[in-house]
Amino acid sequence: QVQLVESGGGLVQTGGSLRLSCAASGRAFSRYSMGWFRQAPGKEREFVAALRWTDASTYYADSVKGRFTISRDNVKSTVYLQMNSLKPEDTAVYYCAAKPTVDRHWIADVYDYWGRGTQVTVSS
Repeated sequence: QVQLVESGGGLVQTGGSLRLSCAASGRAFSRYSMGWFRQAPGKEREFVAALRWTDASTYYADSVKGRFTISRDNVKSTVYLQMNSLKPEDTAVYYCAAKPTVDRHWIADVYDYWGRGTQVTVSS
């Protein structure tokens, strides 16, 4: 069992930065692939970024590539999402998720554990 708690959301102006954190509790955090998803009002949850536990490979949605960076600290059992050059269209609730497998990282249904989310609002 893994419990995930996100933090770091808030209100920021266009072009600003935020760093989201996702603290995990439970066993074997280092053997879970981690993902970040987001959901804007009236829209479906969408993939943002993922980090595979086997080789630390990272994956990003095209909409955030070059602006967002996912990373993890296995000692602290925490995964981060550094978000730079934020845009109003990045406004959403951001969720972190964990799964023990390494494939299909862009599909929300394959993740076993989810946090409750943190709100990110980017003003224009």
